[in-house]
Amino acid sequence: MTEQELIQDFNKNRLHVILAQLAPTALLAFAAFATPEIATYSNYLKAAFALILLASGILGALAEYSAASQAQAAIDDLRVLPGKSALRSRIISFRPWLDVIKFVTPTIFIAIFATILLGLYY
Repeated sequence: MTEQELIQDFNKNRLHVILAQLAPTALLAFAAFATPEIATYSNYLKAAFALILLASGILGALAEYSAASQAQAAIDDLRVLPGKSALRSRIISFRPWLDVIKFVTPTIFIAIFATILLGLYY
């Protein structure tokens, strides 16, 4: 692939990361506000609510992980091409931050999910 194609691929995957965060973030924000009310519901409805959050979180994390991994692959390919443009150097320097998306973001989701579960049942 050419430098331009790799940069376009990186940008496409960066956009996918952003879009993959929107639905789970909105759902967690809704859950934070709805949890006090839902905590008064039956255990079956609370479990259904928790499972919806869990499924959304898992799917969102997988989408983010996949897009971040593909962006890292584009950076790895970009790194071995000849030439040194400023844009290319900036993109290459961003590679370690994609690990935040792959590992830190799901960890934060788990912490929020656990906190919501505590709010539902205690």
